[in-house]
Amino acid sequence: METITTPAGVQIAFDRYVGGDGGTVILVGGAFSYRKFPKMVELAEKLAAEYGLTVINYDRRGRGDSSDTPGIYDVDNEIDDIAALVDAAGGKAALFGWSSGAGLALQAAASGRIPGITKVIAFEPPFVVNHDNFVPAADLHIRLHELIKADRRGEVVKFYMAKAMGMPRAFVAIMRFTPFWKSLIATSTATAHDWAIMARFMRGEALRAEDWSGVDVPTLVISGAKSGALLRTGAAAITAVLPKAQHRELAKLSHNPNIAILTPPAGEFLTAIAE
Repeated sequence: METITTPAGVQIAFDRYVGGDGGTVILVGGAFSYRKFPKMVELAEKLAAEYGLTVINYDRRGRGDSSDTPGIYDVDNEIDDIAALVDAAGGKAALFGWSSGAGLALQAAASGRIPGITKVIAFEPPFVVNHDNFVPAADLHIRLHELIKADRRGEVVKFYMAKAMGMPRAFVAIMRFTPFWKSLIATSTATAHDWAIMARFMRGEALRAEDWSGVDVPTLVISGAKSGALLRTGAAAITAVLPKAQHRELAKLSHNPNIAILTPPAGEFLTAIAE
């Protein structure tokens, strides 16, 4: 484990997987994710071993071994964290974002505040662009912040999964009896950061090109053919408004991905020489 301390005093923990001369990519996890999450580790290992990439896999603030700013939830702060990681990577790096982490990666690139971002991969960012499926409540943060402040972690997990992610209640109830429950509890308070990233883009409204014009690097948006309509629609919608984006929908892939299917298109895109 390595650590950096951001200018704001937040400690960010990360693991560095050194490959070859394929460049550097920073993995940006989504809600409930952390750097030791098995599929994040597998993705990092495969990108390093099979594509010669140096991979930085980090704990976003408020999870794992990274510190937090309780009660302060602002996407700009997480963009600052990514900027510090790009500096630690030598000043240049691609971003691979997963779910709300993909939303964060895209907003970091759009901000214009990190000129060292070279490419972006966005795996199923959960943009909600119509009312055909699930639309979270606009004031969801009020109850979410109350539960977090009261340290009612189990309730946070259930609330966020059902009300922010739109998971069926029966599925959420079953999660309590799975081996994943412990890690969900551990990362639950960081969900307020995920909501801060995604809230304005989950209102059932069309995405606006002007919000994303700053993403002036090659971008690959990936979705899975086995994922729900909401995620597949969101992937197509963000691709349409990005200046330099392509969209690939992968057969046999879901939001809980088979890393062996996800790695090849990601690795090929990250190591391709720009034309």
